Amino acid sequence: MPRKTDGVLFELQPRPTKGEDGKPLLYAQPVVEYKYTIDDIDDFCCKYRHTSRGEMKHFFGLLEEVTTMWLKQGCRVETPFGSFAPKLKLLGDHTDPEKVLGRDVMYNGIEFIPSKQFVKDADCGRRGFRRRKGRVGNSQMYDQKAMDEALRKSVFHGYITIKTFQIFSGLKFKSAQRYLDSLCQGDNPRLSRYREGRTWHYTLLKTTPSV
Repeated sequence: MPRKTDGVLFELQPRPTKGEDGKPLLYAQPVVEYKYTIDDIDDFCCKYRHTSRGEMKHFFGLLEEVTTMWLKQGCRVETPFGSFAPKLKLLGDHTDPEKVLGRDVMYNGIEFIPSKQFVKDADCGRRGFRRRKGRVGNSQMYDQKAMDEALRKSVFHGYITIKTFQIFSGLKFKSAQRYLDSLCQGDNPRLSRYREGRTWHYTLLKTTPSV
């Protein structure tokens, strides 16, 4: 079967929950290869939609100004894209409405509900999809041999840092830190750690089998 060369590129990532085989369940997300800015929109419309240079930037500037003016008043603003409204948060736990005061409420961001037409027009499934090959998230974390090899290669000057382990394991910084920290815990830890300046140093315990 010929390889698909068009369509939206996607990658797989693990979910927190696991399947019957003990491995993380997967979800798909688009691979964002390029992020378009308001300058890109302005340039495109100037070249292909007969607008003047700077017209779209001016339009979006006005749209933001007017929309936020009405949102500050607690209004919902409906646009062809969808509707915007302020989100509120009630501070603390309350059961008696009579005791809730204005100071108990805070602004908690913007709610956006896309319009049905906007969702329909933005449908990227018409071109189909193609998967980017490679690791699934941090799936290598579940390969004990791969992690042991990464630990072995990460030892410099008698200790391991998060950044060196990150390089050899292929994990993201936070995931690499969580993995190393996990090896410092339990009844039979494999690593111990100490802090020098802003850097954590991890050392192999003498009772740890060679990695």
